[in-house]
Amino acid sequence: MKELKKDENINALDEIHKGCCMGMDATNFVIDKIEDESFKKLVENLHVYYQNLAEEIEDVYQKYNSEDEPHDTNMMNKTMTWYGIEMKTLTDKSNSKISEMLLQGVNMGIIEGRKILNNKKFDKEVAKIVKNYVEMQESAVEDLKNYL
Repeated sequence: MKELKKDENINALDEIHKGCCMGMDATNFVIDKIEDESFKKLVENLHVYYQNLAEEIEDVYQKYNSEDEPHDTNMMNKTMTWYGIEMKTLTDKSNSKISEMLLQGVNMGIIEGRKILNNKKFDKEVAKIVKNYVEMQESAVEDLKNYL
């Protein structure tokens, strides 16, 4: 039973880490397309949040799996994310379009995070990270809606 809990902690951290990596990729890919300074600042802050949480996960992960590192997005996913953003912003680089794309990603993060919170049993430290991730994503939805 103890091993199962360890695995659930690792799985939860892996999924949230992947979400953070996807968020960092997406914010990196759109930041140079944004001209509005307040919107750019919001996206930069999102990137920093994802980066900080990914680093926290990397530190905590070692307690559960000292032989490995948290999962990242693979090169194919990074390429597909970049390509999708490039195609969708080819003719429309408006705040509304970029906000819409980011909202789609953030909503996927909320769904995944909520599923993890609702269906897993894990240590308080891991639960706090997942809860923090979900709450930040939910807050980002409210901020991004202002740019639709």
